[in-house]
Amino acid sequence: MSFCVAIIGRPNVGKSTLFNRLVGRKLALVDDAPGVTRDRREGDARLGDLEFTIIDTAGLEDASDNSLEARMRQQTEQAIKEADACLFMIDVRAGVTPHDEYFADLMRKAEKPVILLANKSEGRAEFGAYEAYSLGLGDPVAISAEHGEGLGSLYDFLREIMEGDEPAEDPDEFSDVEEDFDDPDKPLKIAIVGRPNAGKSTLINHLLGEERLLTGPEAGITRDSITVDWEWEGNKLRLVDTAGIRKKARVVEKLEKLSVADGLRAIRFAEVVVVTLDATMPFEKQDLQISDLVVREGRALVIALNKWDLIEDKQQALADLREKCERLLPQVRGVQMVPISGLNGYNIPKLLKAVLETNEVWNRRISTSRLNRWFDDIIQYHPPPAVSGRRLKLRYLTQTKARPPTFVVFCTRSDAFPDSYKRYLLNAIRDDFELPGVPLRLILREGKNPYASRK
Repeated sequence: MSFCVAIIGRPNVGKSTLFNRLVGRKLALVDDAPGVTRDRREGDARLGDLEFTIIDTAGLEDASDNSLEARMRQQTEQAIKEADACLFMIDVRAGVTPHDEYFADLMRKAEKPVILLANKSEGRAEFGAYEAYSLGLGDPVAISAEHGEGLGSLYDFLREIMEGDEPAEDPDEFSDVEEDFDDPDKPLKIAIVGRPNAGKSTLINHLLGEERLLTGPEAGITRDSITVDWEWEGNKLRLVDTAGIRKKARVVEKLEKLSVADGLRAIRFAEVVVVTLDATMPFEKQDLQISDLVVREGRALVIALNKWDLIEDKQQALADLREKCERLLPQVRGVQMVPISGLNGYNIPKLLKAVLETNEVWNRRISTSRLNRWFDDIIQYHPPPAVSGRRLKLRYLTQTKARPPTFVVFCTRSDAFPDSYKRYLLNAIRDDFELPGVPLRLILREGKNPYASRK
């Protein structure tokens, strides 16, 4: 996208609602509480035949210290610098406030094209838009982001500003339903997940080399799942920062429920998930539940032991943690576990290398002929047990798909197949075909008996 537009305004005027409408999906969290958005979020927007990048920002706050509000404001000011034009939004139902007047003055100093949006103008509230003339930002555009009213007028203003720009290329759209996994130009989607305050946003900021995401000592700063495209050593990556996932019993507020649901959705549509653990408090119950969720979703898993710079006896600690990981996560035996420090960049290249290697294993396919030569040997070495006095017959084995590697065994009496022998086959496949650290699926199918219908 060549043209970039930022949505600016004080908290709770409807910026995220407009962002969702322009990108055509509910990407940004929306709630009645002010200050929901904290990080700036980018999306591919479309309005009529106009295509552009839209940036949703945190509500502008009058703060200049080192508080969370001040850091949120710095993120918004950075978005203004990057944008080619700004949509300055006010709430006509609340009228023009002193904060609106103060921030309108900042917008004039930014020397960027500004479109003044009078939001929540549905019904008779449209007449309240006339008060917006007092801001001195030109004619206000009366819209309703919630109901989609007034977007035709916004189109006219935007088209006038964008006139003369080169036409934008077709966006690399991300669909929540289907993904073209075979496209080599598609970036590898990596979700960074973990408990609150594990250092996920700090890690991404170090990767990007800038303060792209809001960080601080407070737990639970990140709310939205923020997607950032990046390239490392010729590999296109799409990093997704997520909100910290706490125990379900502790999540009571509606806003946190939305944040957690957004994080779970990021896991579901990622290719590789980096579970970030606090190395000073690793493998707590919630860490294991998050890792188990990743495995059940069939995603490739990499474990990052963050804050490794705080560990004293590093060699002994790493040996203990590897043993603990093998014991607590047997379903992904051999998972890559990398000690890192998102703050000072220790071992970050090794983490990225582990991500790419795990993705290669997750995509691996094994030919049916090679599988069945191995299958004959493994059955002779350890035959399936007899159940109720009748031995199970295993006919052949094939891999039906990758991502994750999924195998089908054709056999008799699949309902009586012991779980212990199923685990034996999965572990043997993992070891002999070098498939460490990724979830494996084994499906049992019975061949049709041609004499079953005869008496």
